[in-house]
Amino acid sequence: MIVGALFIIGTVTGILSVVLYSPILNDPDYLTKVSANENQIVIGALFVLTMGLALAMVPVMMFPIFRKHNEALALGYVVFRGALETVIYIALVISRLLLILVSQEYVAAGTPDAPYFQTLGALLLKGHDSINSILIIVFSLGALILYYLFYQSKLIPRWISGWGFFAIILHLATGFLIMFRLISPMSTITIVMNLPILFQEMVMAVWLIVKGFNPSAIVSESAKTAMNEV
Repeated sequence: MIVGALFIIGTVTGILSVVLYSPILNDPDYLTKVSANENQIVIGALFVLTMGLALAMVPVMMFPIFRKHNEALALGYVVFRGALETVIYIALVISRLLLILVSQEYVAAGTPDAPYFQTLGALLLKGHDSINSILIIVFSLGALILYYLFYQSKLIPRWISGWGFFAIILHLATGFLIMFRLISPMSTITIVMNLPILFQEMVMAVWLIVKGFNPSAIVSESAKTAMNEV
């Protein structure tokens, strides 16, 4: 139930951050808009941080269970989805907070210094997109481990873990496409390619909250562990 709730919290806060950011950062005069809507950017950054911390807790909660099935992959899941992702989420938050500072200086400096701050703002936006593409890749590699472990352990129905495995490959592809500037983070094709994993994670989260893990899979693995210890 906790793992399912963490997935929902991570997804909802991630969507809310995009809802808050997009109207401001997609505006041609985004530097002025950021300064005028500073609180909205800060709240969006807090949503991003909440998303990162919620998703980082999932591998921590799952490690005692997954280690019984494959300890090496369980540890890899903690590294990718726990440690690396958290660092990247913090970097994303910092880039947004720095954009606020640049925006404030841009408004205060006036027209003569505008090109300088516009360049800084553009660099921060492009840097954020690059960091986000790295996040997508790291997130996807961690998710591949997660769905493989779920598929192997049969803790949830295999159709859910199989769906997640193929959906996350589409998400991983968007990370590389964004990195090579072939698509933008908020383009229609990016959104379409991300929909399968969005729906899959919500279905999985509801399943975990309502149904939980497969009891027979837990009993079977516990029996194997006991036999190995003997």
